[in-house]
Amino acid sequence: MESKKINLETTCPNTWCPGCGDFGIMMSFKQAVTALIEAGTPKENIVVVGDIGCNSKIADYLNLNSFIGLHGRSISLAEGIKIGNSNLKVFVFLGDGACLDEGISHLIHAAKRNTNITVIMHNNRLFALTTGQFTAVTPKGLKTRSTPEGSIEEPLNPIELLIASNASFVARGYSSRIEDVKNLILEADKHKGFSFVEVLQPCVSFYNTIEFYNERVYYGQNPNLESKESAMKLAREWNYNGEGRIPLGIIYKTEREVFETEEAALLPKVRNFEKCLQAHL
Repeated sequence: MESKKINLETTCPNTWCPGCGDFGIMMSFKQAVTALIEAGTPKENIVVVGDIGCNSKIADYLNLNSFIGLHGRSISLAEGIKIGNSNLKVFVFLGDGACLDEGISHLIHAAKRNTNITVIMHNNRLFALTTGQFTAVTPKGLKTRSTPEGSIEEPLNPIELLIASNASFVARGYSSRIEDVKNLILEADKHKGFSFVEVLQPCVSFYNTIEFYNERVYYGQNPNLESKESAMKLAREWNYNGEGRIPLGIIYKTEREVFETEEAALLPKVRNFEKCLQAHL
């Protein structure tokens, strides 16, 4: 019997610039979702949470349950969705600006809690939808719409930040390597706990980094995925400026208690306390 074709298409016109790295990320995600559904995950149990920016238009182009939140607030929204229904597979799509500027507190606390969601950060190192202002990961010296003389700030290293914030799964991909990004998304989904996947995503309109990445990316090998020391060493190979090789793949992974599991275990005690309180009012 022929298997039923999985339709993930919508009728929404695509407004990404030709050559945008977001196309590669969407193709990777479609392949990952198809694999999940074919393996038995109900399509309605897959939820896409978006933000503001080119990256989050992906929700318009996927025939999946989705919710678009405020700028920088999509991670906390995704946490609420996961708490509301732990059977859902929740994927958050947001850019480096929303993730590391407006939303950095939500990112850090979700990692610390080890909430069981997957965050996929499209990293073009700019606020691209608003035509190219600098973000926390813009290289020092880069001239942008908001730094016409060149940025004077050193860029943040998000991989280093997430490891330090106790995220239990940290990985990096490159949008031109579609099969590899698909596999990273599947590994992130399989992991029980907070999963962070940074995807290097060239913005061909305002900061075309295709040639730069093609010359520098390679698959790094962490000899001990549970070692923060070796993961940090790998993370620091590239400082988000112009120097260094750029390792891809799973950089850090460990197992620890998941927030929603611990939270569910407390509910009976909370409800019993509420009954006792009401009895004495």
